[in-house]
Amino acid sequence: MKTSARNRLAGKVGAVQAGAVNDEVELTLAGGGKLVAVVTRGSSASLGLQVGVEAFALIKASSVILAVDTDDVRLSARNQLVGTVSRVTPGAVNAEVVLDLDGGESIAAVITLESVKALGLAPGSKATALIKASNVLLGVPVARA
Repeated sequence: MKTSARNRLAGKVGAVQAGAVNDEVELTLAGGGKLVAVVTRGSSASLGLQVGVEAFALIKASSVILAVDTDDVRLSARNQLVGTVSRVTPGAVNAEVVLDLDGGESIAAVITLESVKALGLAPGSKATALIKASNVLLGVPVARA
């Protein structure tokens, strides 16, 4: 499968909290990290999202917010993935920052050059990727005959 989403993280469904309209689905990533997605009940049912099912998350790089020094801060973003900056690719206005997560995966964020400077992001620096659960799309592999 090819998509325009910069981030694709694979794992297994670890929990499903059913709601009247939306379900909250926790994906346990291959490296052990957790990622929460909020999807409609219809999508959850049509994808067969149950504990133990293999799934993947798609996240646009523009939906990833980076933060530093978050130890003493409480945030509403359900997904807070800690890692180390492995690459910063500057553009005219924005930069792509790739964060190697503690569990072995990586995630890319597109943020302004001003933010890169203000946060002191450079290879080797620590940062946290913040992602709203509603910005995480889920999919499941399709069995091939």
